[in-house]
Amino acid sequence: MSQSSSEPLSIELLRDLAAASRILASQGVVDGFGHVSMRHPTNPNRYFMSCSKPPALVTPEDILEYDLDSVAIEPQGRKSFLERFIHGEIYKARPDIGSVVHSHSPSVVPFGLVRVKMQAMFHNAAFLAKEPPIFDISEKFGDTDMLVGDIPKGVELAQVMGPRDVVMMRAHGSVACGPTLQTAVFRAVYTEVNARIQHMSLALAQGQPIAALSAKEGELADEVNQGAGLRAWDLWRTQVRDELHW
Repeated sequence: MSQSSSEPLSIELLRDLAAASRILASQGVVDGFGHVSMRHPTNPNRYFMSCSKPPALVTPEDILEYDLDSVAIEPQGRKSFLERFIHGEIYKARPDIGSVVHSHSPSVVPFGLVRVKMQAMFHNAAFLAKEPPIFDISEKFGDTDMLVGDIPKGVELAQVMGPRDVVMMRAHGSVACGPTLQTAVFRAVYTEVNARIQHMSLALAQGQPIAALSAKEGELADEVNQGAGLRAWDLWRTQVRDELHW
């Protein structure tokens, strides 16, 4: 791949991507760790993501451009996230994906550890009706540091995720994706919310069935959420804009 920069992002898109990091932090999806990326709007072989920095502190000036091998184009001495290969390999495997979020949100982590599948508990989490798979890094790579720190591990994660929008990562966290930045953030937030609701539902059910969304209900509701879900983004984005005057 050519290492020359693509057409630069507009300041508004840079602000949106930086705001997405801060939104995910404010919603309890990421803390000092985790990251969100966005595919280049005109060059599908490039994506943008912050340099290695706590998500709640990201500014537009921290955004770096990457090729799909997750090599920074002009890093200017700034460090990259170790797990950037999650993003590059998903973009390679899924041309329909425009944004990727990786997080370790606490209510979600248990679903990568037990045999209880995450289900779509309510309409805002309709995308989970596809039943996210679990990426167990040990199955192919044995004992590791649990990080998707190179291309082969990123390839395997993307293969496990397949056509779904969310994948659990055993003893690690999860990845949520979408066709747009707004949708990926929405899904990352509501994966965490759904996990909390499922924990409560399982406790209440005491072994009885839970009336989660069917696959068809999930498909229909998710289609609506592609538009109506932007209301949540508008709220979250406005809060960041008001706070930072972006």
